[in-house]
Amino acid sequence: MSSQNFADEEAASIPTVKTKHLRACLLCSLVMSGGEFRARGCPNCEEILQLKHSPDRISACTSVYFDGLISNIDPENSWVAKWQRTANYVRGVYAVRVKGRIPEDVEADLDARGIKYRPRDQTDAD
Repeated sequence: MSSQNFADEEAASIPTVKTKHLRACLLCSLVMSGGEFRARGCPNCEEILQLKHSPDRISACTSVYFDGLISNIDPENSWVAKWQRTANYVRGVYAVRVKGRIPEDVEADLDARGIKYRPRDQTDAD
């Protein structure tokens, strides 16, 4: 591993609240508290999901139902990040599997951008 200073990179914070207060993004599976999503939005998906300051959008685009946690400090070099399809995302804590689907309008926006939506519940075969 390089001596790169990770503090200079954008990253999601490590959750410090109890698990029952955490939510996982349905698009990228990043795990943060509802308050963090409200204050910062999703650092990976904000342009599409627009979660910042939007409790309704947070409810629709994140889920409290997720399994497993992966701490990712070096996404570009992690085989787990590649396997989880999070290698291009910010450092942070990610759910292994997230139950739920993004709203139809978000899926349509992704389709219009040429991005294939893959649910994070591991039902989509690669």
